[in-house]
Amino acid sequence: QVQLVESGGGLVQAGGSLRLSCAASGGTLSSYTMAWFRQAPGKEREFVAAIRRSGTSTSYTDSVEGRFTISTDNAKNTLYLQMNSLKPEDTAVYYCAASNRGWISDSRSFYNYWGQGTQVTVSS
Repeated sequence: QVQLVESGGGLVQAGGSLRLSCAASGGTLSSYTMAWFRQAPGKEREFVAAIRRSGTSTSYTDSVEGRFTISTDNAKNTLYLQMNSLKPEDTAVYYCAASNRGWISDSRSFYNYWGQGTQVTVSS
């Protein structure tokens, strides 16, 4: 069973950048489809981005397309989310998630394993 630990969150001004990391243990990252979700206060957890376990395809929600990039480093067994041109509406707790199914989904129920989350706050 894979364990996931996020890091890299923090406070940043609008227009700034952050890179989130998700370190995996107890399993090989390349065996999982990986994703990032986020949850703002008072809102449901929503899909942000995903990368297929082959690394050959990615998917983004419309609001982050062109600003965020999801990637993996298999040697480090780590998932990343590079976030550029951040906006106040990007403020949320960001979670990484893993699924042992081989395709991409934006559904929370698709993912079997979750990290504990890391807070991202974007000030205006």
